[in-house]
Amino acid sequence: MKTGSWKFPLITFGISLLGAGLTYALSFPAPFLTGPAVAVTLAGLAGIRTEALPQRLRDGVFVVLGLTIGQGVTPEVFEAMRSWPVTLVALAASLFAIIFLTRAALVRFWSMDKPTAFLSSSPGHLSYVLGLTEGVKADLRTVSIVQSIRVLALTLLVPVAVTVTGQVPEGAIEAAAETALGPLVAMVVAAGIAGYVLQRLRLPAAYLIGGMLVSIIAHVSGLVTGVTPAWLAAIAFISLGGLIGSRFSGVSWVQMRRALSAGVFVTLLGVALAGGFGLVAHWITGMDLIAILIAFAPGGLETMAAMSVILDIDPTFVASHHVARLLMLTVIVPFFVLRRRDE
Repeated sequence: MKTGSWKFPLITFGISLLGAGLTYALSFPAPFLTGPAVAVTLAGLAGIRTEALPQRLRDGVFVVLGLTIGQGVTPEVFEAMRSWPVTLVALAASLFAIIFLTRAALVRFWSMDKPTAFLSSSPGHLSYVLGLTEGVKADLRTVSIVQSIRVLALTLLVPVAVTVTGQVPEGAIEAAAETALGPLVAMVVAAGIAGYVLQRLRLPAAYLIGGMLVSIIAHVSGLVTGVTPAWLAAIAFISLGGLIGSRFSGVSWVQMRRALSAGVFVTLLGVALAGGFGLVAHWITGMDLIAILIAFAPGGLETMAAMSVILDIDPTFVASHHVARLLMLTVIVPFFVLRRRDE
């Protein structure tokens, strides 16, 4: 990679660091994720060119996030899985409700064509949806803005909403011992290999899932103990926040205004529907409501899984449901995109 190609990613990361430092100083919820997302978004809208980290470094960030998510798995977690089929069924129902109700509203009230409305309504992995958008007759810019607003809004609103409910643990949590350097390096290498294999199999968020799988196996089996070093996890969260914000680079205010109302609507309706189905799942299973709401939140897998770690909410439960959602969308979205294209 040429030296000059690092300029804008480094500027973006610098803005992310400033945002993280400011929100940390202000005791804002999840400062290492929300601060960079806000700062880089505002910079992009102000005309500053921002870019995400190069792909290989981005994969490394997702590996670290995956390892951090998976480290919370204990044998007790599997005992709780008896209740998870109920929540997974409720999640699937919420997924169909979000897609079809949102798509119908975007077509009727925003006059979007059906492929653009469908892809804008999909509560799935952004890069996956945009990849499908390029293969059909849909408005790529509109889909990108609407989907980015959804992810950004949930990144900012989820920690605030959880804080308002008073569910965030009070007082200092005793710091867990950090994983030794040797096992940590071994897990990173294994996770990188697993992510590469999953990517070749075209699985969304491959490196994140690879890191999760390696971490879960290592911790459950007892091969590895401890947690990811705090400084390494912080860098990963800051990088993810910058990645979310960088999606707004090059978007004009005119373009933003055109898609803003649609993005806000998609977010609010998606949250309302997911919350409604989450309440039903909570009523049936008696499981923690906040964990269910974050697991059902129509945000990105990486973002919501990272949020669960930051807010000290069971990351395995959250991540498993978002992985299930992505796998469902892997089948649902292409099927209906091809169907709409043939109409």
